[in-house]
Amino acid sequence: MTDANATPTTGTVRLHRVLRAPPERVYRAFLDAGAMVKWLPPNGFTATMHEFDPRVGGGYHMSFTNFGTGSSHAFRVRYVELVPNERIRQTDTFDNPGLPGEMQVTVTLDKSVAGTELRIEQAGIPAAIPVDFCYMGWQESLELLAKLVEPEIPDGA
Repeated sequence: MTDANATPTTGTVRLHRVLRAPPERVYRAFLDAGAMVKWLPPNGFTATMHEFDPRVGGGYHMSFTNFGTGSSHAFRVRYVELVPNERIRQTDTFDNPGLPGEMQVTVTLDKSVAGTELRIEQAGIPAAIPVDFCYMGWQESLELLAKLVEPEIPDGA
């Protein structure tokens, strides 16, 4: 027997990646609106930044649009903690009332021999979103992040 008042279970994803770039560059990619619209949307999506305020208590309002179908979904992020080049903690909420709740995201950057050890935890993913899809989307986004932050391009090139 199921309880009609039971809250659907939420999901969590944890990701780990080493990037051949200094923590400063990786951190900047998470707090630069132009960079975020380039790397954050997973494959098959474009992004639009509607509002951006990169400070604790600030955040951003962004939407992802499915390039194939044209459908989109928007979400809001509020920065809870910003430790330059080390950690970002934020809360994410979807504009769609069918995707209730507040997700907690923690991004940790540690300097490593290769560049930056990146860890991401996203908790509180709404039950309507399959965790595997969320995990795959993050993997695609992190591939794009690597393509943005890893190249060493000299000034004037």
